Amino acid sequence: MQLTRYTDYSLRVLVYLGMKTDGWATITEIAGFYGISRNHLVKVVHSLAQQGFIHTLRGKNGGMSLARPPEQIQIGDVVRCTEPNFDIAECFNRDTNHCVLAPGCRLKSILNEANLAFLATLDRYNIADTIADPQFLTSLQDKDAFIGLKRSD
Repeated sequence: MQLTRYTDYSLRVLVYLGMKTDGWATITEIAGFYGISRNHLVKVVHSLAQQGFIHTLRGKNGGMSLARPPEQIQIGDVVRCTEPNFDIAECFNRDTNHCVLAPGCRLKSILNEANLAFLATLDRYNIADTIADPQFLTSLQDKDAFIGLKRSD
C-alpha cells in the first residue's frame, strides 16, 4: 500500500508542528523546511484544521499550531482522514470491479486482513512517536536556524 502525497504532507505538517516549540508556524516556513510546494500545503493545512488536528490563525501574525498535544494525535486517525479510500485492489470497489474471479476469490479477504493490520499498526503510534531525536535536530543546524526549532528534552 502506498499513501497519497496528500497524506504524506499531512503527516509532515503534524510532525513539524510537534517539533515546533517556539510558537506558531506558517505554510511558507513548513514548505521551505521540507522543500515542497506551498500550494499543496495550503489544501493540506485547510483540511487538517477542518478535521481538528491543528488550529490556524489568519493575518500578518497568523500561522498554525497543533490543536492538541502530539501524544494525543494518532497516526491511524490522520491516515483515515486523509486517504480517499483503502481500495488496495480492484475488487474493493464495487463500481470499478471487473474481475471475473471476484465472486469466489479469497484474495480479497486476505488483502482486507492485511489492510486492517496496517491501520492497527498506525493506531499504536502518535505524532510524538515520530519526532526526531534532539541530536538529529541539532544536525539540521541550517534548517534549525531557518525555523527556530529547539528541543529541550
